[in-house]
Amino acid sequence: MSESTNNLSWHDFEKVDIRVGTIIQAEVFAEAKKPAYKLHIDFGSLGIKKTSAQITVLYSTEELIGKQVVAVVNFPSKQIANIQSECLILGAIGDNKAITLLSMDKGVENGLRIG
Repeated sequence: MSESTNNLSWHDFEKVDIRVGTIIQAEVFAEAKKPAYKLHIDFGSLGIKKTSAQITVLYSTEELIGKQVVAVVNFPSKQIANIQSECLILGAIGDNKAITLLSMDKGVENGLRIG
């Protein structure tokens, strides 16, 4: 296991806006180059944001609905096939790039900041 050599200052970390949101819609992203889902996530007062996620190995669309996730919400929007991705869901990347989502072990208010 290698150690990180890109140290951040606390000020750098504070620039990353990481929030809790609830997935309210999930569908297969047929237009994506790699298997992915289109997601709509409710971030409370920040509104509903769209994204795509390559999380098809461990999750079905049905089990994603209602799941609270952790995401970076202050990246610039990015065009991915035919949608504008407005956030980046966070997860642990395992064997064969299978992603396990970061989630809350207890339900919390959508939009709460992670810090």
